Amino acid sequence: MMGTIVCQTCLNTIEHFEDEKVSVLFSNCCDCEDEVEIDD
Repeated sequence: MMGTIVCQTCLNTIEHFEDEKVSVLFSNCCDCEDEVEIDD
């Protein structure tokens, strides 16, 4: 099975990985990481 990591900002696929089931994880790609400001 295949898992997919997707950028939560631009929704581009970042990478695929092997997983026990089909899944989608949300992260931030390099292009969007700098633009998103996170307040602690």
